[in-house]
Amino acid sequence: MLTLTEIAEDPLRLTSRLKPHGGSDVILRPLTHADTGQLAEFLDALSSESRRFSTFGGYDLATARELCDAIARYDKLRLVLEDVPSGRIVGLLEFSLALTPADIARYQDAGIRLTEPTDCRFGPTLADDYQGRGVGTLAFPLVTEVARLLGRTRIILWGGVRADNPRAIRYYEKNGFQPVGFFTEADGSQSLDMMLDLHPAPDPAGPSTRRGHP
Repeated sequence: MLTLTEIAEDPLRLTSRLKPHGGSDVILRPLTHADTGQLAEFLDALSSESRRFSTFGGYDLATARELCDAIARYDKLRLVLEDVPSGRIVGLLEFSLALTPADIARYQDAGIRLTEPTDCRFGPTLADDYQGRGVGTLAFPLVTEVARLLGRTRIILWGGVRADNPRAIRYYEKNGFQPVGFFTEADGSQSLDMMLDLHPAPDPAGPSTRRGHP
């Protein structure tokens, strides 16, 4: 099982090159301390609509510094999507290895017991001009691989997904997330909790012919 410190010391362990159809290559890699300026530009460029669907505390240089300073210090792992020709950060994928009391309570009400050794939170944000281009879908197998390498077997959405964001809901459903239940945000809007179980599905042919990773 990988630790956050090991990832910070050797980011290449989680670095992959993606080849979107009809677009330039994108590198998926861990956030580094050298990314502060580029990350600030990414946050600042997000539209008001993208900001409404995100969970960042701010969208400026101070926030970028805070996220970069947090590398391997707390419970978060942040990966960036970097456009190869320009070097521009075009996406930020966040994992949290800690659960909030609110998460635990909501899932308990739905009959699901969350535990930190098995569960993690995940939240992606893409630059406006990269949304709807298939990059998120292309990166998702790597997202599940990272969760497994971190020793997690289930992924829940970081803060849920807004009920009025049907494109995001379709994205999660397409990638295997199951709805858990709706809840009300502080502003009165509705969001949906969703969960992905990473355990391999049983093979109908039986254990003797089961395929998959050990």
